[in-house]
Amino acid sequence: MTRPRFSNTATWQQAEILMQPVFIRLVDNLRKELDQSQWHGRYQEEAIWPDSVPLETRSYVMELQQQLAKAAPEQALTLEEALARLPKPQPSYTLCLERNGRTVTLDLWQLCYQICFSNYHPLLHQDEEVTVDVDTSLLDETGDVDWQRLDAKTHEIVHQIFASLSPQDDESS
Repeated sequence: MTRPRFSNTATWQQAEILMQPVFIRLVDNLRKELDQSQWHGRYQEEAIWPDSVPLETRSYVMELQQQLAKAAPEQALTLEEALARLPKPQPSYTLCLERNGRTVTLDLWQLCYQICFSNYHPLLHQDEEVTVDVDTSLLDETGDVDWQRLDAKTHEIVHQIFASLSPQDDESS
């Protein structure tokens, strides 16, 4: 998976302002496209661990998280403290699209990066870090989110994805 790298603190701060709104608009636009298409979608969450974290540690963290979900308040604090000292997986969110026996998986973080950054192309640099530039057109003159531009860019990217899926399926329908 391609990972963005920030060239400076200002770029990181701009991305921090944009990423949550980008994710929200992405999910909303995906929902709208799904409602108008013949595709069926289901979201999945997966934990991505750095290769350096041993399997035993991963299992231990998962076990503590399960215990925390069921823990009484007096036990929860101890479990939270133990988890705070351990490595954490990075969440990965995907949307699996299904239609006519065909499945397509979309990585939501990769789509968010494509929306948020002006020079992000996940297929060109797979499995490496890429120095990114924030698409500053998504910010207004005060540095806040320009919701109209964000929604327009997100809609365009989501629409392109569904348009690229349709021709192959329409021929077999």
